[in-house]
Amino acid sequence: MKNKLQQHFPMIRTQEEIMTEIKDNEKLQKIFDSWHEEEQQEFLDFCTGVRGIKMLYDSFSKEILNPEMHPERLNELLSLLLNQHVKILSVLPNDSTRIAEENSLIITDIVVELENGSIANIEIQKIGYRFPGQRSACYSADLLLRQYKRIKSREKKKFSYKDIRTVYTIILFEKSTKEFHKYPDTYMHYFEQRSDSGLQINLLQKYLFVSLDIFRKKHQNNISSKLDAWLAFLCMDDPEIILEIIEKYPEFEPIYGQAYDICRNIEEVMGMFSKELYELDKNTVQYMIDEMQEELTKEREKNKRVQEELTKERDENKKQKEELQKKLSELEEKLKRNNV
Repeated sequence: MKNKLQQHFPMIRTQEEIMTEIKDNEKLQKIFDSWHEEEQQEFLDFCTGVRGIKMLYDSFSKEILNPEMHPERLNELLSLLLNQHVKILSVLPNDSTRIAEENSLIITDIVVELENGSIANIEIQKIGYRFPGQRSACYSADLLLRQYKRIKSREKKKFSYKDIRTVYTIILFEKSTKEFHKYPDTYMHYFEQRSDSGLQINLLQKYLFVSLDIFRKKHQNNISSKLDAWLAFLCMDDPEIILEIIEKYPEFEPIYGQAYDICRNIEEVMGMFSKELYELDKNTVQYMIDEMQEELTKEREKNKRVQEELTKERDENKKQKEELQKKLSELEEKLKRNNV
């Protein structure tokens, strides 16, 4: 009997069909056998529609949000996130050094120039990097400088700072860092520089942070807007929610269909799934190392404070002892004078 997603997407294959293809291919069978039992079942569940596809898997997100192939999708998502009409003019190259250094935690990193000349960097992270504010500020500054150099080179003597446009840094976290969990009822945080006097100056750099893990907790059964639908599309794999999204917003149906077409290539999807498992293990280890390093730093700082307090206490005791010794000497001297 077909499950709900198979009834809606006839291209979804049955578990028997998938297992037959795997068993008939020695290479695929070896990969499948290398997974833990729960990982094997997870793979079969999303390929057969028992669960929805995790759109944050690298291959799916890059295919579906490709601004060159499907600009209308990213146009709409950016418009909803920034609460203004957005149209992508061109796709800009990423910083290759940054990608090489940080690739393991980044799912998608796209830099686009918008129709009004603004730059938007949209990034999806598996696990949020530590120090998200400092990191985002550095990359925003880098994008601003790259825009400045590009426009100055193009305009030459006609260059004016009024030609420099806003730079948006948009970070979506699959698993956000602890700072964001201090606000369990808020999953979107918008930042821009403001004056304490009310003076209006455009300082160009703006930031948006979206915690998809917090969104999931708040919107398990409540898709009430197009933005909700997009965020749920990215991070939720419950078949009931997928069907709710399609019912409310039918334009998502061909996007899901595209993902299930990708799933028909078992060898490609198994390679993708193996990569995801590897990256997840590596990311989890790195995350634990970062957490342990932070705890170690805190413990060192605590020990340093304790040592400073002990040193201060010893100095005070020494001072008190010296004062007592001085008084005792004065008293002995006085007694000597009296005896004389």
